[in-house]
Amino acid sequence: MSTFTLDPHHVSIDIFDNFRADLDDYNDRRERLIKASRDITNLSKKTIFLLHRIAQGSHDPNEDSHVLAKKAAQEGYAKLREIQTLYSHLRPELGGDKFWRYQRQVSPGLQEYIEALSFAHYLDHGTLITFDEVQHTLMDAQGVFFPLTISDYVLGLSDLTGELMRFAISGIARRGGRKKAQDVCTFVRGCKADFERMTPYIRELKKKQSVTSQSLEKIEDAAYTIMVRTSEYDLSPEMLDDIVTQSISSYIGTGRQPSRRGRGDRMSDDEDEDI
Repeated sequence: MSTFTLDPHHVSIDIFDNFRADLDDYNDRRERLIKASRDITNLSKKTIFLLHRIAQGSHDPNEDSHVLAKKAAQEGYAKLREIQTLYSHLRPELGGDKFWRYQRQVSPGLQEYIEALSFAHYLDHGTLITFDEVQHTLMDAQGVFFPLTISDYVLGLSDLTGELMRFAISGIARRGGRKKAQDVCTFVRGCKADFERMTPYIRELKKKQSVTSQSLEKIEDAAYTIMVRTSEYDLSPEMLDDIVTQSISSYIGTGRQPSRRGRGDRMSDDEDEDI
């Protein structure tokens, strides 16, 4: 009776060949997801710039800011559909439990996408986009592309406060801009208070909360300056708008806050150490 013996040498080679194939697949998939995340980040930033450009309109202060905001939102939604198409192509890469293995590569672009989406939603509705509404944009008739995490959702919304600061200050001299700045200030203050309760549970949120505080201070400083300056004069709305424009000239374009605060501009918080 013959016996079959395994060659330990060949068994070891087969095992390490499998290890090599798994590592190659992991690294190749990781690189593809990093590249896709970078592309999504770039498209999201372009969408945000587009929203600001259209929402600010021309230099005519008499343009209806509400109409401009609605127009910007519709243009933004069209641009965001390009990102949603990219995410649909990532479904095979993130199927099963692969999403959790590669979440760190997906998160930076996803947070930037949520920032752009939430900004367009705010311009359109004046409210904060919900978790379910964000997840709905990441699905089609076949189901979700990948699960949306609470941390990515909250961190993406936290970045929104910086864009709202720019939106409020850049349009404060426009007709209705002073009220819009006050509304945005109240909205950002509410976001900061709500997010504060989540800082112990979400990594990096504490750092983003400090940036939100700086953004809130900039809006409050601008709104306070406008309120004080306009209360000093009994002038027509047109002349008050000229005073407003001069008062906020140091804010527009630079995004800096007054020197008496001694704080820096918005921190860069959308880069991941893996990218």
